[in-house]
Amino acid sequence: MATQNHFDLLVLGSGQSGNPLAGAFADAGKRAAVVERALVAGTCINYGCTPTKTMVASARRAYDARTSSDLGIEIPEFKVNLERIRQRKRDLVAQFRAANERRFENGSPELIRGEASFVGPHEVRVELKEGGQRTLTASAIVIDTGLSPLIPKIPGLEGVLYLDNVSLMELAAVPEHLVILGGGYLAVEFGQMFHRFGSKVTMLQSGAHILEREDDDVSDALARILREDGIEVRTGSQVDAVSGAKGVISVHVKGGGPVEGSHLLVAVGRKPNTEALNLKAAGVKTDQHGFVQVNEKLETNIPGVYATGDVKGGPAFTHISYDDYRILRDNLLHGANRTTNGRLVPNVVYTDPQLGRVGLTEREARAEGRPYKLAQMPMKSVARANEIGETRGFMKALVDPGSGKILGAAVLGAEGGEIMSMLQIAMMGKLTYKDMVEAIFAHPAYSESLNNLFNKLD
Repeated sequence: MATQNHFDLLVLGSGQSGNPLAGAFADAGKRAAVVERALVAGTCINYGCTPTKTMVASARRAYDARTSSDLGIEIPEFKVNLERIRQRKRDLVAQFRAANERRFENGSPELIRGEASFVGPHEVRVELKEGGQRTLTASAIVIDTGLSPLIPKIPGLEGVLYLDNVSLMELAAVPEHLVILGGGYLAVEFGQMFHRFGSKVTMLQSGAHILEREDDDVSDALARILREDGIEVRTGSQVDAVSGAKGVISVHVKGGGPVEGSHLLVAVGRKPNTEALNLKAAGVKTDQHGFVQVNEKLETNIPGVYATGDVKGGPAFTHISYDDYRILRDNLLHGANRTTNGRLVPNVVYTDPQLGRVGLTEREARAEGRPYKLAQMPMKSVARANEIGETRGFMKALVDPGSGKILGAAVLGAEGGEIMSMLQIAMMGKLTYKDMVEAIFAHPAYSESLNNLFNKLD
């Protein structure tokens, strides 16, 4: 029994880094197990990327139908069926989750369902879902428990039936008036989505800008687009009280009057799922918010204990979590010396138009005292954007004045994520902006806009 409960690798949480890492250990002939207290496959598939982008696609179709007359297509009427949208979302999530569960079909790696907590640096007790306990030890332990919605301490909020990103996607009917607390990724994506489904939407952001980590010109441009669509975006709105009952919720803004809505979405941030892990028993250090502290090799302060994905803080993206897997796979199984140093962190906000971002922002470059040249162009100057009738937004890129290499870029425009990815590949290949000016891209494709964007620097 003792041998059965000792593993070469034990992963706590079945996210997008831990699952493939356990599989890689199993393929290498080592004993590996994953402990999961809820749903296999982590936030991305169950509550994040997969369900939200599935519903974003439905919202886009509604927008296309509503605005089709702009391109000469008359659609006299259409109906948003949120129950069908929800079922499509559920079906796709179930399909993707099942694919992840198949990793564990043959018992190697082993999937253990239950709540894990440390009892020592390399010892974990699991309260099994089917009842009873199991004590596990491992040579290497990886914390991959992810994040959950952060609920702020606002007077009256605990007495109101509010929504988070999970419960919002389970609604069977479109809210009459959705009030959103927050101005980050979740707020802007869900705000635009439900406005396109037919809700009146009011977004209350405490800071001066939505998407506060972006440059002001980028976040302000997106705010203008959302307002053009009919969404009320109120920045500098500090909520100090909430009250009401089902169907009528009143949100009081400091220095202003109340905002009344039928539904309230709380989207002010996320917190690490570390409260049940008893990290003190292992001696694992966290920061003041509960995020597990790691170095550039994803090592905690305890030898043999690691953290991957969102739970360690920093960029909370699935693709970063997966890259964490690559780092630990190569270091632990192949004796490599990989680190997180210098890796590019691309991301896309799936509003319409999309916002793709990679590399340095202007704010970061100025903070570092790093010189740069700025290339900038509105999407209305892109032939392809005009042809399909989607000219909102702009693109910008920072270039090193000496080498001519691209330092970073933001693309707010149709297929902004795909255009950004081309710039990321150019950065990976250490191409200069002059290489982009002279490149032959297909016409009329979005890619050829890069000729003109960087031509402005010559």
